[in-house]
Amino acid sequence: MSVRIRMKKMGRKHRPFYRICAMELRVPRDGRVLEELGTYDPMVPETDARAILKSDRINYWISVGAQPSDKVGILIKKYGATGTHVEAQRLALARLAQGKRQPLPRPMANAVQPAAPAEAVATEAPAEQVAE
Repeated sequence: MSVRIRMKKMGRKHRPFYRICAMELRVPRDGRVLEELGTYDPMVPETDARAILKSDRINYWISVGAQPSDKVGILIKKYGATGTHVEAQRLALARLAQGKRQPLPRPMANAVQPAAPAEAVATEAPAEQVAE
């Protein structure tokens, strides 16, 4: 049995999404898979956050003789267990997790100021009466 690690195309028109899978050599691109090993979403704005791989399972399949496709081989080299872009991927995923920060609300220019507390008014009144 010859096994390849390939990308299975998912998603819809103009919105591709790929699953990285271990598949037999004879099955079609989008056919039956042996195991799903990660995902690749080319529409993610952060370049280093596009590929999410299960490195331990990929290493297992390669150790038993599976051959990665050209594109998957590049992704494994960059984002695998000992990849060249692993730290950049971690930082990119952290930036995506934060999402868009909401701006702080600005104070309104013509807002009504709250009245002074009653205690402050009460302490001022006797002082004015004493001065007269």
